[in-house]
This record gives sequence, structure tokens and C-alpha cells, in this order.
Amino acid sequence: MKITKFKEDITSEIANSFKDSIAIDTEATGLQIPERDKLSLIQICDENGNVFIIQPNKESYQAPNLKSVLENEKILKIGHFLRFDKNSLEFFLKCKIKNIFDTKIASKIVRTYTDSHGLKNLVQEFCNKSLDKRQGSSDWNKDINELSNKQLEYAANDVIYLHKIKNELEKMLIREKRIDIFNKCLSFLDTRIALDQSGFKFDIFEH
Repeated sequence: MKITKFKEDITSEIANSFKDSIAIDTEATGLQIPERDKLSLIQICDENGNVFIIQPNKESYQAPNLKSVLENEKILKIGHFLRFDKNSLEFFLKCKIKNIFDTKIASKIVRTYTDSHGLKNLVQEFCNKSLDKRQGSSDWNKDINELSNKQLEYAANDVIYLHKIKNELEKMLIREKRIDIFNKCLSFLDTRIALDQSGFKFDIFEH
């Protein structure tokens, strides 16, 4: 696995190298975004398994090259639980992420034989790999050059398997004739994020 680190933004050359799809994930100072916590890292993996880890400018969050990729409708953005990552990226980078595939939503719709839908579960089933999640509770806000190899590997593992998982889940969704309801869920995600940002984090459809 090749990991390349960037401060503030990727280069225009890297941005222009992305073709059909990328996998994305984020790390933050906590889960209360945007009320309390801040976006700390952004991870991207291309179709060839190259991983790019970006530490944004915590003052301005200006990243025009990265923003252009996220807003490019021709590039599919694959993520696991995009409700959090899309919320974080759109709030801090002031962008609108288009063309997405959420592996957690897909898993919940089509893997009805289990109630285990975490990334670790999907990696185990579809990639036959066991993820070490012990670095998850880390101080991601320290300088990117001070992050340990274990932390960088943890961050990279959150995106390196997503292309494979997406392909397998998509085949299952089509086979089980659930691709349409999946796409409708993706369309609703913007509304779900708007509810989150307005303080309605509970399920408004519950009795």
C-alpha cells in the first residue's frame, strides 16, 4: 500500500489523475460535527490502491483541488457511513459532494442475513482481511508528520478496501432487485444530513 501525505490540499496533478471513482473517509476530533468537533484528516484511495491522506488547514479549510474532485459528478465517491463524512466535508470545505455510493446503506439493504454492517465486517466477508481498529481513538489533530505508521495505516485501511466492497454489494443489490430502493436512500441522504445539522439527529419517522 502506497500512502502519500499532503498538508492543506492535494496537487492539481493528483486531482486530475482520478478517473471513474475514488474511495473517501475522514477522521475528526470527535463525532459531534459541526457543533463541537472539527475535521482532522481526509483519506482518498484511487482505483489502483494509491492512498492520499490530507490534513486540511484548520483555519481556512481551503482545498480547491480536493473540492473540485468532490464536486465532480463524473467521479463516483465511495464511502462507508457517508452520513458522517459527507456532512463533515461539505460543512468544512463548503462544497457539495455529488455521485456517491454508501457501503453501509447498501449492506443494511442487501445483507439481511446479518445485523453486522460495520466496515470491519464487510472487509472480513468480501476481502478476507481482519481490520485492526485499535488506532481509531487517536489524536488526529496533531501534525500529520507526527502521526505514527500505525495511525496512517489505520486511516488508509478505511478506504483501501472500499472499491472491492462496493463492487460486491452492487452485484448483490442488482441480484436481489434492491438497487432502486438503495438509490432512493442515497437521494435522501442530503435531507438526512440537513436534519443532522439542524439538530434532528433522531429518527423523525419513529412513532
